[in-house]
Amino acid sequence: MATPTGNDANLTGKRLNVLVYSGSLTHSAWQLSRFLTDVGPTGTGTTVDSVRHTLYTLRRLLAPHYAVTPVTGDMLLKEPWTASCVLLVIPGGADLGYGRTLNGAGNRRITQFVRRGGKYLGLCAGGYYGCKRCEFEVGDKTLEVVGDRELAFFPGTCRGGAFPGFVYHSEAGARAAQLDVSKEALSIGTMPTNFRSYYNGGGVFVDALRFKDQGVEVLANYSEKLNVDPGEGAAAVVYCKVGDGAAILTGPHPEFAAVNLDPNANGPEYKGLVDALAADDKERTDFLKACLSKFGLQVAQDTAHVPSLSSLHVSGLDADETMEILSCLAPALTNGGQNEYLKDENDTFRIERPGTWNLGDLEESLPNESATSSDGIVDYQKVIKRLVIHDDLPSSKLTPYFNHHAFYSNLRQYQSESKEGASKFGSNLMYGEVVTSTNTILEKNVQLLRRLPQGFTATATVQVAGRGRGSNVWISPAGSLIFSTVVRHPIEKIQSAPVVFLQYLAAMAVVKGIKSYAKGYEKIPVKLKWPNDIYALDPEDPEQKRYTKICGILINSHFMSNEYISVVGIGVNATNASPTTALTSLAARYASRGAAATSPVTLEKLLARILTTFEDLYTRFLRVGFDRGFEEMYYEDWLHMHQIVTLEEEGGARARIQGITRDYGLLLAEELGWNDRPTGRVWQLQSDSNSFDFFRGLLKRKV
Repeated sequence: MATPTGNDANLTGKRLNVLVYSGSLTHSAWQLSRFLTDVGPTGTGTTVDSVRHTLYTLRRLLAPHYAVTPVTGDMLLKEPWTASCVLLVIPGGADLGYGRTLNGAGNRRITQFVRRGGKYLGLCAGGYYGCKRCEFEVGDKTLEVVGDRELAFFPGTCRGGAFPGFVYHSEAGARAAQLDVSKEALSIGTMPTNFRSYYNGGGVFVDALRFKDQGVEVLANYSEKLNVDPGEGAAAVVYCKVGDGAAILTGPHPEFAAVNLDPNANGPEYKGLVDALAADDKERTDFLKACLSKFGLQVAQDTAHVPSLSSLHVSGLDADETMEILSCLAPALTNGGQNEYLKDENDTFRIERPGTWNLGDLEESLPNESATSSDGIVDYQKVIKRLVIHDDLPSSKLTPYFNHHAFYSNLRQYQSESKEGASKFGSNLMYGEVVTSTNTILEKNVQLLRRLPQGFTATATVQVAGRGRGSNVWISPAGSLIFSTVVRHPIEKIQSAPVVFLQYLAAMAVVKGIKSYAKGYEKIPVKLKWPNDIYALDPEDPEQKRYTKICGILINSHFMSNEYISVVGIGVNATNASPTTALTSLAARYASRGAAATSPVTLEKLLARILTTFEDLYTRFLRVGFDRGFEEMYYEDWLHMHQIVTLEEEGGARARIQGITRDYGLLLAEELGWNDRPTGRVWQLQSDSNSFDFFRGLLKRKV
């Protein structure tokens, strides 16, 4: 693999992703299912419950510092996830399924990731999988699994079940296992002496004490008699130094919280198990915090609570246009008692017409009891979203974190300065303080989407289920600008103005919107990373010319009624102090003297600036297509011209980036031969999500 050269050589990304392996499960699978499905010794590995428990616990402990998201086996095999990942988690299930997907290429990538400084957390089956050898239920012909494993982070054997009674897809063998904590190995924060952890089929790390000279530390021991020979000691949780990285492997399930277990699931004894886990929940949480801190991760001081979804407020520059949206929705509404509902593909919305709601009603907390229990895992699809239609602008009491008057005032000002007559993008706005995902609300609810006008925009203060390309999730801590805009692209323009260029227009809109935000902001060094990410010169390390990501873009399109309806989702690090570089720090470092003080960044003004810039670019695009003028504008802020990359699927051929094609926006790469001289062969490359790893000068696919 070649080292990148040219002006992209110092592109860097902070490791902010915590990836939870979900086997072949998709995002919707683990969100929708309430049952234990898959796996056994013949499935793909993970169980839905294990993935959900892992996501729930890690999000509570690591938010807002990291994005915790599921990742499929296909993503681990094909995407360059290692550049942005700080921790890879393999949850419970059956480790044979993991091997079927990851043996060979997948495990080599995982091993390389860890040896180069990454972290691996293996829970129960993930713990077996991270050992040199697995011995499970030896002698039981229906359950026996014995064999060597490729990762071998623990250089010995994981032997189980540590306790008797395990049955696949059952709680029959579950118990509250007593663990004794090794305070010598975990001298971080408040540490319990012991605690009870959920257990169901996990193993013991045989002779763990004998591997001390190989970087193994015992973090916790089983304190009860085991059903198998543990060798020296009774290690339930181990830490393994691996190259520059590390792995923590567990036999029990410390990620399982009692609040997410049904005490009535398996008779009166199971209720006692859940009660025991509930009594030790603080100690369990403290232990996990210490384990994550031992990895060097930044752990939340106060465990994050599950946020409640807020009402969605729809308003507009023109009240008549807002009422027109309500009229368009009317044919799709159903009555339920005294209320009206829009039951869509992904979500159900309760419609609140002007004059039918009061402030007290809207301040009621969501979600309701049918969606969650005692701060446990929330099935957000079951939460009925309140869609509040306003015939005036929402007051600051209703939306204390977003000033609608400031937004529309700035929008009017920028529209009046528009050279292309911008008047649509942002003129109708949906705002929610806490939402699942602005992209999901619009793109996954087709009945709603098809009735929304051009430029309709959804924005939020907090996203609890944000979406990104491939395995990446855009982190949305307080202070991020998160929004999604509806673009209705006419079919008759599909040849002269291909819809694929929307991603380039959106990226250009962010860069040009930032640089034209106020006088002095044009000096901020923000750049376009192909195909549609935004990077900026790191203000903490400007001398090294390192670039860091400040914005991500996700576009989803539907074809309906002779037009493409696209939802353009954008997330910008605007005023947030951590965990990533934000526009405020860029302005303080790079903008003209005094600009950051006289024109500070506000979410309302930045949203208005980017939307009007986007509409100007889109209007021009419809008129002239991606012409030479557009191409020149794009290259003004591009990072990649003349960068040398490796074409992985072409036997490691080297090529020099020459630009993009003006017909479909494909990447042009000129093949290089001896002494990096052009061979005359030119490749046209297209994006498949994240397979283009410019961090390492690597392109994986060609047309």
